[in-house]
Amino acid sequence: MRWTLKPVPPLEKVNHLANKLSVDSNLAKLLVQRGIETFEQARCFFRPSLSNLHDPFLMQDMEKAVKRIEEAVSNNENILIFGDYDVDGTTAVSLLFTYLKSFYPNVATYIPDRYAEGYGVSFQGIDFAEDNNFSLIIALDCGIKAIDKVNYAKEKGVDFIICDHHRPGKTLPNAIAVLDPKREDCNYPYDELCGCGVGFKLIQALASKHNQTIDDLMSYLDLVAIAIAADIVPMTGENRILAYYGLKQINSSPRNGIRAMTHQLKKKTLTITDVVFVIAPRINAAGRMKHGNYAVELLTEENIDKANTMAAGIEVFNNDRRDLDKLITEEALKQIEENKETKNFSSVVYQKNWHKGVIGIVASRLTETYYRPTLVFTKSGDKLAASARSVNGFDVYNALEACSEYIEQFGGHKYAAGLTLLEENYQKFKDKFEQVVKNSIPKELLLPEIKIDLEIELSAITPKFYRILQQFAPFGPQNMRPTFVSKNVKDTGYSRKVGADEDHLKLSIISEDGTKFNGIGFNLGNKHPQISNGKPFDIVYTIDENTWNNNTTLQLNIKDLKVTE
Repeated sequence: MRWTLKPVPPLEKVNHLANKLSVDSNLAKLLVQRGIETFEQARCFFRPSLSNLHDPFLMQDMEKAVKRIEEAVSNNENILIFGDYDVDGTTAVSLLFTYLKSFYPNVATYIPDRYAEGYGVSFQGIDFAEDNNFSLIIALDCGIKAIDKVNYAKEKGVDFIICDHHRPGKTLPNAIAVLDPKREDCNYPYDELCGCGVGFKLIQALASKHNQTIDDLMSYLDLVAIAIAADIVPMTGENRILAYYGLKQINSSPRNGIRAMTHQLKKKTLTITDVVFVIAPRINAAGRMKHGNYAVELLTEENIDKANTMAAGIEVFNNDRRDLDKLITEEALKQIEENKETKNFSSVVYQKNWHKGVIGIVASRLTETYYRPTLVFTKSGDKLAASARSVNGFDVYNALEACSEYIEQFGGHKYAAGLTLLEENYQKFKDKFEQVVKNSIPKELLLPEIKIDLEIELSAITPKFYRILQQFAPFGPQNMRPTFVSKNVKDTGYSRKVGADEDHLKLSIISEDGTKFNGIGFNLGNKHPQISNGKPFDIVYTIDENTWNNNTTLQLNIKDLKVTE
């Protein structure tokens, strides 16, 4: 693994902030690294405020969107809320549906079938709208490239409002309004919202016309926080404010669907990590294993008994998803090994029977294993569909763009994308993608990287230091949990391998000044021989708490270690 220590910020800025906040220099360094240099910036960081959310009408086309929705309400039109089948899409649909339904009855939801319709706005969905007398479709987390679909709807007398956060193409769809902060002509101050975040800005704008304030919208923030966490958008600016208050909502009075999914957890307070690893996979499992509608029904269910029954069903989907994920990952790894492609610059695999609902997860697993830009293909109707995942620092969207001659359709982000192509173009695409990656990826990006915030002494880790560190949460991209390096520590003699297969390493270490700490290194059991001979070594870690026999202590979560040269 590559250890990359972030640059130490200028001393004068660190000292100035440390004095203003009365904190030690290590905490001040962490803050300056995050762009926080003044008392006011620190106040906004440590005390996120809903008053710092931007005016939704700063977003291009927001006025048009609100006007068209109000028109639909006053004319008694039927409104269809359309969204993608993943977490961001289903939470966005649930959010807008619940809000509109609170004052207007003629609203329904539509989630495309992952297998029959594929990603995004579908002709089938538009036909459904026409057949059922819907004159307005509001598309969430999709639609920015649906030019032909929006034109098709227009011919049928169905209007579109698009709320998306993906990168637009050269031409925007001919919709009534296109809300996307990534539009080149959009001057909205924050362009890293997720799809559900854009949906929230729409209800914020609608609420202002109904004399409602942000306080009236608190009950919707649980959904926004889940989408922010699941879609891996930067945990900065508005996202951090929305996630902060969304977590408060999840922990104080979540909607029934979320309560039903989390009631089995024994934790008093859920964190963003719990959202990512407990709530998000279960919402996703519905769209992967059955239908995204199931997730929307759960997230909008008002009866707790029904919500509990539905959550039990989702638990079954999630367990099935886990089994499939494991099986297909094993088959994909075997395919790479058998084809002698472990030295390639990319990993591209295909099996026609692989379940389309889990190929994204499998792509992530392969990326973790080989640390290469990865695509996993399966058969989808008369075409092949793939999920793409990338390594830190490499733009897979741009790489796909360079191979567009062989692609039917694609979309996504820098690190995750989806595409379809004709089966006869699979090998040509695979060869071209490998060539593009080989020619453009810096070699160092093919080694996993641990970004280290600071080098500190173990003696700097105190309960007060940890308490303030916890206030850096919620964590996420661009505001990750701080990672530290400490050098020349030694095993006390009590470190040992643990776990059923002795895969993990339970550490007991001492620093040069005599400070002792315990730590846990998951999947580092094979490093025990390197440290048990009394030689000094360096550790990279985050800090967390460990509770044992009702006794809570600080422990180090070891990410990697290296014997000192």
